[in-house]
Amino acid sequence: MKSRTKARGIALQVLYEVDISTHKPGIVLAKRFENLKMDDSLKHFISNIVSGVVANKKKFDEFLADFAPDWPLDQVAIIDRNLLRMAFWEIAVYQKTPIKVVVNEVVELAKLYGADGSARFVNGVLGGLIENLEEIKSNVGIVQDSD
Repeated sequence: MKSRTKARGIALQVLYEVDISTHKPGIVLAKRFENLKMDDSLKHFISNIVSGVVANKKKFDEFLADFAPDWPLDQVAIIDRNLLRMAFWEIAVYQKTPIKVVVNEVVELAKLYGADGSARFVNGVLGGLIENLEEIKSNVGIVQDSD
């Protein structure tokens, strides 16, 4: 597994734990980093994903509701929801990774961590995101990352 893919997988695990518990993102990240042998740049990337998703969660969930209107947010699997939030952050806020790379990575993570239909669902929602990318990027409610 490529190092960035592994980093995204760790970010997904952190976001999943935060989503299903009352644990604070910073504490969950610190625990994950304790025994993690990974470059500091990748740890920074993981931290940016987590903090960016947490800071923009409400806005990303609004986009998710727009792009997957047949799926109320509470019916979207936690893994899928967090993968989509990660992709929204990386495409609309971070903007340093080519869109095709983000889509491929997130779809692969959906195959690895999600249910049988997760990859297809995530890919479909991301198609809507890409079609409306300029509107999303111009949304003033998005918190920009400091990186």
